[in-house]
Amino acid sequence: MEVDHLVIAANTLEEGRAWCERVLGVAPQPGGRHALMGTHNLLLNISAPPTYPRCYLEIIAIDPEAPAPGRPRWFDLDQPAVRERLKEGPALLHWVARVPNLDATLAIWQGEGIDAGEAVEAARGDLSWRIALRQDGRRLRKEGLPVPIEWKGDAHPTDKLPESGVQLLGFEARDGLSAQLSTPNGTVDLQAIEATLSA
Repeated sequence: MEVDHLVIAANTLEEGRAWCERVLGVAPQPGGRHALMGTHNLLLNISAPPTYPRCYLEIIAIDPEAPAPGRPRWFDLDQPAVRERLKEGPALLHWVARVPNLDATLAIWQGEGIDAGEAVEAARGDLSWRIALRQDGRRLRKEGLPVPIEWKGDAHPTDKLPESGVQLLGFEARDGLSAQLSTPNGTVDLQAIEATLSA
């Protein structure tokens, strides 16, 4: 299991873009829309091989032009406490881990009493992936456990993302999620919004 991407949540995508430029000193790249979840995103390459290869930052927000998804959005985005916190500005919310076999990962976690949800197929352009989604949209065990993702084939978002000048220096998820980034503005420490689900 490897760090695939860090999730920065924002009240609006424009607020997320402004945060990235102000805090990290660089502009994010266009992402896309998630019809299933009613969200959209911006992306930033933060790869730092060999420790963190093919790693990126996802800035995500509820898409005001999208219809309501008919289910809770991922990453606790619909939780009142998270919505209230995002009014203060964008923040690290969660992380997504790359796994070679999503079904096997979910089966192992299920055997340990962890409900990470079900595997859902998704695609955009030449990218195709499977990701675990809980019906309630909640994060697991505070930030300790990620959302697992399995990319199908060799294509990955970082393949088309230019080097940004930002790299992931450090990452910790066992006792509250935090990350350290090397940026044109210097070293930036990120602390996650406290999660709302313990198991």
